[in-house]
Amino acid sequence: LLTVSFVVITPGFFMIQPNQSAVLTLFGDYRGSDARPGLRWANPLYIKKKVSLRVRNFTTQTSKVNDARGNPIEIAAVVVWRVVDTARATFGVDSFTNYVQIQSESAVRQLARLYPYDAFDETDVTTLIGDTSDINQDLQVELQDRASDAGVEIMETRITDLAYAPEIAESMLRRQQASAIVAARKKIVEGAVLMVRDAVQGLEEGNGAHESISLDEDRKATFAANLMTVIASDQPTSPVVNVGTLSR
Repeated sequence: LLTVSFVVITPGFFMIQPNQSAVLTLFGDYRGSDARPGLRWANPLYIKKKVSLRVRNFTTQTSKVNDARGNPIEIAAVVVWRVVDTARATFGVDSFTNYVQIQSESAVRQLARLYPYDAFDETDVTTLIGDTSDINQDLQVELQDRASDAGVEIMETRITDLAYAPEIAESMLRRQQASAIVAARKKIVEGAVLMVRDAVQGLEEGNGAHESISLDEDRKATFAANLMTVIASDQPTSPVVNVGTLSR
């Protein structure tokens, strides 16, 4: 009798590791989950399917997709996730690992279509390259909404690879460089205007070091033009000395 009891009872024992859960079913009927670590026992007729609750991560495949302005870009992301509902993970989808990977790649592609890669001189425009924190948050929210059916929590998402597609990368780089040059020249001109204004005002008002110098409008214009040329030019200036004309 003891032998029979031992044979009947023994199959009910099973081991649960830390961060692991067992999904229990009886003749296809879900009877609960057990996530308490250690040596456990349940009805020997129960089928026990173990599911890991550990944190997992993976990198999506690099996808080529058009951004909000139609420019082809390449994008990929890291997704950190874990199972929080073993029943949904087991019965809600066919394979929760494949489900998360496929939905992640789909969410990344969808996100890339909503925003431009770069806005160049435009302001108040959310871009993929310039607003990474907001973009990562939007991706996490979008993916969490999709992954809920699989009993999965999306802990973190992070864009890792982001670049223009090779066929347009060179031309877009030239455009970025041109925009940077224009912005820099604008700053230089603005500063030069202030310096010229202060210089003209200083000459006319004078100070403790020199007396005031009266300039007519033509001389002001000539002085301002020459000084602007010296300050704003990206080439070194060469002084020219006017020695006048000699007459006998």
